[in-house]
Amino acid sequence: MERLSIGVIGKNKEMVKHLEDRGVIKSKKVSQVMETIDRALFVPDRTPPYFDSPMTIGYNATISAPHMHATCLQLLEDHLKPGKCALDVGSGTGYLTACFALMVGPQGRVVGVEHISELVTSSIDNIVKSAAAPLWKEGSLSVHVGDGRQGWPESAPYDAIYVGAAAAAEIPPALIEQLKPGGRMVIPVGEMVQDLNVIDKKQDGSISVRSETRVLYVPLTSRDSQLKGSIA
Repeated sequence: MERLSIGVIGKNKEMVKHLEDRGVIKSKKVSQVMETIDRALFVPDRTPPYFDSPMTIGYNATISAPHMHATCLQLLEDHLKPGKCALDVGSGTGYLTACFALMVGPQGRVVGVEHISELVTSSIDNIVKSAAAPLWKEGSLSVHVGDGRQGWPESAPYDAIYVGAAAAAEIPPALIEQLKPGGRMVIPVGEMVQDLNVIDKKQDGSISVRSETRVLYVPLTSRDSQLKGSIA
């Protein structure tokens, strides 16, 4: 839950270097991807795009802070190699969806799922302005309206699953089912302050769970409950 003071930084590359200097980004690949996908294209107008803090994007949803994006990209890096398949649950403005797509490349597949249709529409607009636009046009990147707790079975199984909202207690069974043996899921779990859980599925289908850090995410809930600002 570390927050870095980078509000005065005015360029995407400077944001990435600042995160490198503070030891948040340790991977060359993550640096390259975060430099290529400009965060300014994925935050609301008139907000400081490179400030290291979550930002409200409407509909009781947020875009995570840059250091959280970097952390999650690094946790999933080995499962986001070219040709892999990834699912971004609660894809919001489309930022991590675009980052995933660059990492898996045109031979891979990335699916974003978001239950607020307005956010899906705006996230597609963001993506087509970004360096991930060719992957959207070629069809290896897609974003869909749906309940992220059910995943997106049409493109399963996934080598990597990221969940950008907190499960209250139980990890949605559909997401575990859609995770490929040998794959990894990163999901915050808990109410109020949560554990960022790293879930690895072994080849025999069993899972291991460890907590990476403590975090604060909006709840993984139904569309109606999210719009009302409640948990269900």
